[in-house]
Amino acid sequence: MKPVKTPQQAIESIKDGASIMVGGFISCGRPVPVLEALFEKGVKNLTIISNDTEKEETGIIKLVRAGRVSKFIGSYIGMNRVIGDKMNSGELKVELVPQGTFVERIRAAGAGLGGVLTPTGLGTAIQQGKEVLTIDGHRFLLEKPLRADFAIVRAARADSYGNAFSPGSSKNFSLAMAMAADCVILETEEIVPPGELDPEKVTFPCVFVDILVPVSKAAKGDSNGR
Repeated sequence: MKPVKTPQQAIESIKDGASIMVGGFISCGRPVPVLEALFEKGVKNLTIISNDTEKEETGIIKLVRAGRVSKFIGSYIGMNRVIGDKMNSGELKVELVPQGTFVERIRAAGAGLGGVLTPTGLGTAIQQGKEVLTIDGHRFLLEKPLRADFAIVRAARADSYGNAFSPGSSKNFSLAMAMAADCVILETEEIVPPGELDPEKVTFPCVFVDILVPVSKAAKGDSNGR
């Protein structure tokens, strides 16, 4: 059985300087309650790794606006000007990664691989400082694995062993992140006994989950992609 904790208990071990992967896609599948607990705790100098920064003034953006994030690694920051403004002012270091490369770097970390070879970014600013390999006459960038101390993800339903289901776009990036982090905190709207979760709908195998956090069901159209 996985430990069941409140958002505040789940983030007790997250300290200043931690690297944290945040699952979800735009506003779908964002683990807002745990991120809110992280904000209230006051930890700082965080590295946040997420595909995007979403649109709302919550979650990642709330941490960034408060000066708690020193580095953001992701693919898209265009929906919210807070990240761009802080990047341009030098307050925040931003590493932009093409979306396919982003998730493959995370997958590489989870699989214990030494990196990913991709032609994406050749001849652009993305190539700067990276090794270029030629294989069968074709050139590739060597993109190194991307891991984190923690991953915070969200599911709609989980069993007490930690197997969990996340619907639609809310699952984007989350499983890869769960495989690439030392500690995985999973928010879930419902926890059921073993055997009640359809094995055909397991997004997160229990082996990748460390802590379960029961949270309220998301309202229609918000962060769970429903």
